[in-house]
Amino acid sequence: MAEKEIPGIRPYTAPAGGWGALRATARAVAEQMQAPEAAITLLRTNKPEGFDCPGCAWPDRKHTSTFQFCENGAKAVTWEATKKRVPPEFFAANTVTSLLKWSDYELEDQGRVTNPMVYNPDKDIYEAIDWDDALTRIGEILRAQPNPDAVEFYTSGRASNEAAFLYQIFAREYGTNNFPDCSNMCHEATSVGLPESIGIGKGTVSLDDFDQCELLIAIGHNPGTNHPRMMGTLHEIVHRGVPIIVLNPLRERALERFADPQDAIEMATFGATEIASTYLQPRIGGDAAALKGIMKALLEMDALSGPGSQVLDHEFIKGHTNGFDAFAADLRAAGWPAIVAVSGLPEDALRNVAEAYAKSNATIVSYGMGVTQHSTGTQNVQQIANLLMLRGNFGKPGAGICPLRGHSNVQGDRSVGITEKPKADMLERIEQRFGFKPPSGHGHDAVAAMQAIIDGRSTALICLGGNLAVALPDAEACFPAMRKLDLLVNIATKLNRTHLLTAKHSFLLPCLGRTERDIQATGPQAVTVEDSMSMVHASRGKLTPASEYLRSEPAIVAGLATATLPNSRVPWMNMIADYDIIRDAIESVFPEFEKYNERIRTPGGFRLPLPPTERVWNTPSGKAEFLRFTGLEEDPSFTDPTIMKLATIRSHDQYNTTIYSLDDRYRGVFGRRDVVFMNEDDMAELGIGQGDKIRVDTAFAQGQQRTLGNVIAISYKIARGSVAAYYPEGSCLVPLDYIDKASGTPSYKSVPVRITRVASA
Repeated sequence: MAEKEIPGIRPYTAPAGGWGALRATARAVAEQMQAPEAAITLLRTNKPEGFDCPGCAWPDRKHTSTFQFCENGAKAVTWEATKKRVPPEFFAANTVTSLLKWSDYELEDQGRVTNPMVYNPDKDIYEAIDWDDALTRIGEILRAQPNPDAVEFYTSGRASNEAAFLYQIFAREYGTNNFPDCSNMCHEATSVGLPESIGIGKGTVSLDDFDQCELLIAIGHNPGTNHPRMMGTLHEIVHRGVPIIVLNPLRERALERFADPQDAIEMATFGATEIASTYLQPRIGGDAAALKGIMKALLEMDALSGPGSQVLDHEFIKGHTNGFDAFAADLRAAGWPAIVAVSGLPEDALRNVAEAYAKSNATIVSYGMGVTQHSTGTQNVQQIANLLMLRGNFGKPGAGICPLRGHSNVQGDRSVGITEKPKADMLERIEQRFGFKPPSGHGHDAVAAMQAIIDGRSTALICLGGNLAVALPDAEACFPAMRKLDLLVNIATKLNRTHLLTAKHSFLLPCLGRTERDIQATGPQAVTVEDSMSMVHASRGKLTPASEYLRSEPAIVAGLATATLPNSRVPWMNMIADYDIIRDAIESVFPEFEKYNERIRTPGGFRLPLPPTERVWNTPSGKAEFLRFTGLEEDPSFTDPTIMKLATIRSHDQYNTTIYSLDDRYRGVFGRRDVVFMNEDDMAELGIGQGDKIRVDTAFAQGQQRTLGNVIAISYKIARGSVAAYYPEGSCLVPLDYIDKASGTPSYKSVPVRITRVASA
């Protein structure tokens, strides 16, 4: 019997990358830009005198490569540098109510916003407004708020160091530490968990370490879509003979087979490289149990080893760590049957990983949001640190921990002060530099900010980029709450849904993109960004701005501050005239940026200090800490066999909430997003056929039931008991308070659900 044909669902058998990536890049260029300009622009990406890619945070080889952009990077660049425009006439012809019916893809695909806009509630449209009038009105409204802590200052990871630094100075002089940030929704578990383990909330590896590693263990990430330039690095280490062990509930094409577009022979022969030497599919929420199984096996191997052949690095453990005995006792107490049941992986598979790890003298573990976006995300991260510590894989070449960050400067924003939990020494240096006393209380992260908006405790929201209402889970609660705000200000390049959730007073302020020239009083300016390996480098846009009315993000922040704080002691306009002055101020507040302006002028920039690479541990004990994971379950456990675990995932043509097209070619989905990926055996048990319409209902015990309807079931290579739906469509299933309590990260990656067949498609 022939398999039923489902519109938009067909197998994609080619490798990741390769000619498919080049064709997709060509389509993106054709749809968004003029070909000659696009070619010049793309060749300036990630160059010393060019601009930093506005896509992922994967670093560049010395930031001097001749060809350092990938398919999704090209999409990010052309999406920003598009020829399409959204002028005032567009808003005059489309009410906010009508625009809310458009898809997220349709909204952003309209192009660049050209003018500052203010919402007219009587006409239900945005109207053009003069910059000075907009800033004056916003300043007046901010001064009228009931108290400084009623205002939320949200930051996107695409903001530069200079913009983010000024933003946090503005908010703190205003009087609040409310800094909801995009990292709160992805790697906050890293920022909270690693300082407790190794004394710093960042990765410890460099690209050079990938040249020297003997094993890579990749957990819970899909680099072919979310950080594609990493694929070039993986391609290199495979050809060096280094094994790559993957733990991921879904089979992802890029981790199976990849053709490097920069490999002339591979492209000419239509060849491909097998990436994963071992590919294990734990059930969703089973990574912690799998890690405990691997570490338990290592302990058992070590107990059987003789002198001179010990598996664990006892010298490192004794000299550099605390808590090993209690940690080891917890591992020994964990039973293998329970580990197998919770992880969904056979005991021998976990023992094989332990054996491969024991043979490696230099191991890197990389991980993504499949690890962090769980109820125990912080603890999950700490278990990866534990695994590395067992064999001394910190502070030596080719070894360390590698959290895969999203936006190209999400890590840099934190380095220059975007945090709701400020440290006393940072606040003291701010006071010394600028002459005002900043607040010291704990502010709001992203979830806490939205909860405060829902409760009416927060009445104003300023967004430095991003699409906060869509990025957060639980739109049913978030969307109506946004409309109760007194003030909503969005600093943006393109239109998105958050801009349409209008408050009493709503403003849309258009800013320069990463690709565009930034000319201030002293001439062209460069901004700086930090990649996921702590390298800080300059970015210089070259394109003519999309509109004469655009302002840079630093200039907009300074303008807001000047209009809001008439008695400010901060020399806002001087700093905007010359960004070197901003960087001098950053250096005075953050000593690790020593000689900032001098070092940023070196091609490739400089690396911020990473004490664990020197085996220095900035923890209270002065040592790295073995931290136990309680039990085996990452998320609330359920005995009902009909309950499955759902993860929200991104399509290949997507970056966070930005959707470039409705295709997801590596998973065989084209022109649609209304799908739920399921294991074939699970579908058979439930009587669900390929393409059947289904309903997804949450299975929380506390009455937090939510439903995702109007979707179809698609058979996919995913672990049994696990299902996946696209983000943000599937975020409606995630309650706002379903979070990792330690970090506040929403648990997008493990939602208990029941699947019901509705009808055949």
